[in-house]
Amino acid sequence: MKNLDLTISRRIMMHALLCSRLCIFAAAFVSVVGLNSLPVLAQDAPDSRWAYSPDSLRPFWLGDVVEGESVLFVRAPKTGEARASLMFPVQNVIAVRNSAGSVTYEEGVDFRFSSGSREIVIPAGSRIVTKTLQDLRRPAKSQKYQLTHRDGNGEILFGAKLEYHEMQTCVTYVRASHDWPVEMPAFDEQVLPRTIQKLRSRATISVVLLGDSISTGCNASGWAAGSPHQPPYPGLLQQHLEATYGSNVTLTNLSVSGTSTPWGLTKIEKVTEQKPDLVILAFGMNDSSGRSAEEYGKNTAAMISKTRETLPNAEFILVASMLGNRDWTLLKHDLFPQYRDELAKLCKPGIAMADMTSVWHEFLKRKKDHDLTGNGVNHPNDFGHRVYAQVLAALLVE
Repeated sequence: MKNLDLTISRRIMMHALLCSRLCIFAAAFVSVVGLNSLPVLAQDAPDSRWAYSPDSLRPFWLGDVVEGESVLFVRAPKTGEARASLMFPVQNVIAVRNSAGSVTYEEGVDFRFSSGSREIVIPAGSRIVTKTLQDLRRPAKSQKYQLTHRDGNGEILFGAKLEYHEMQTCVTYVRASHDWPVEMPAFDEQVLPRTIQKLRSRATISVVLLGDSISTGCNASGWAAGSPHQPPYPGLLQQHLEATYGSNVTLTNLSVSGTSTPWGLTKIEKVTEQKPDLVILAFGMNDSSGRSAEEYGKNTAAMISKTRETLPNAEFILVASMLGNRDWTLLKHDLFPQYRDELAKLCKPGIAMADMTSVWHEFLKRKKDHDLTGNGVNHPNDFGHRVYAQVLAALLVE
């Protein structure tokens, strides 16, 4: 028995030694080869982090590729199929991913499309998130904010953080058409000459942003601490300017949720404290619950005038706001284009306009509000924040 016990003990020791050597070999292999060289057994990634690239800030209206356009696939209860429309007809789909960027879907299994069509179809059984229209509603008075639907049938689903983000899908594709009738901003060094000269000379530039909850970054994934952690449009613009020009861009964001132009007038002293070269004024969403276009225009003009009393050389970009959900009864939607027209009257050398109103108007001819919204009513999602940054950057980057 003693010899048998000794033999067993020796075998156990040899087995342990072999396991130990295999572990050391495996650790050394990973160290030398790297985890990224090991075979990937699935398309899904555990997480994704936003990383700046020029492609992400390339204006969507230029070039052949549309990057990460957001859609929310609405499912027909009877058939189980879901559909959504893109801005442009599709020549070829490059990638379809969830909004977090962690799952890449398979053509022919998770989705299908016809070349030349704007529609993406999701068959029953796909991994892609789909919802019914009823999923996007809540019973009356069941939410913190009363968001009565225009048809009176309950309320619009409110998304405080990432609720819509998690229901939406991102499509990157080669478009088959460049049809885009909206006149988009074009670079003109005579419009914002001092700002552009400082950027070109790689001098430190001070930018101050004054606006409402859109400008605080609401519902961008980075703001909500969710994947892919994309910054809101102010951070995207800052990154893009620094990467393009090599300048140090100091961006001070004084925006506060729920504010409108009268509040902005009270904050001009805070604006001038930063000695900005460029001031971005971005109001309108909250004004549109009832403020007249005339008052909105006067308030904006007064903000410019008060700033220039202290800083006569300050330049301005005036943002004509995106549109809110047309099914939300609180907003007076006819005011948005009137506000845009008031801002246009103020434009001259040193004052430019970033017209998100016209962009959103065309978006909603081609897509649904639930494709683009961050909260269901009046904030952009990640794609919308990128479009904001693209439109602003088009005034500053050649």
